[in-house]
Order: sequence, then C-alpha cells, then structure tokens
Amino acid sequence: MNLWLAIAGMGLITYAIRLVPIWMLERVTIGLGWRQALRVVPAAVLSAIFLPELVMPGGVIDFSLGNARLIAGLVAILVAWRSKNILWTLAVGMALLWLLQT
Repeated sequence: MNLWLAIAGMGLITYAIRLVPIWMLERVTIGLGWRQALRVVPAAVLSAIFLPELVMPGGVIDFSLGNARLIAGLVAILVAWRSKNILWTLAVGMALLWLLQT
C-alpha cells in the first residue's frame, strides 16, 4: 500500500509542477523582455542536448574532420537552414552519418 501511495504522490507532484506555471501564465501578464527571452528557450535547450554529442563523441572533445557526428551535424544544420524542411534535414544528416561511420 505504501508503494502505491508513493507512486500516486509522485504523480500528483509531477502534475502540479507542470500545471502551476501554465495556470500562473493565464493570470499574470509577462513583460515584453520576458516574452522575447522565452522565445529562444527551445533553441537553447535543443542546443544543450545535441551539441555535446556532436563535439564530444565518447566523452573526448573532437573538432577534427574525422568526427563523423560533427560533419553530419554541420551538414544537417546547413540543410535545415537552406531547406527549412525537417524531413530533408533528418534524411541527409542520418544518411551522411551512416556513410561516414561505415
């Protein structure tokens, strides 16, 4: 019984942590500076997730042309910038990574 209470409690706490900011933003007007700052949060989070994997394969910093992940990532970034198409970006990046690793 204690296990189920702990699981239910953790679920409620997790739900509350996600609900409170949404509930607060409905009732509070945020300033222009905050809105502009929040606009770049998704890009910052995404960069923090994938950048270490590009420049540190295996935990060692590697900016060389032998780093297949870095080369494929840079080409994928270029494709994304030019085409604005996520499917082309994924296809080109994954295909190039596969070719460079074989």
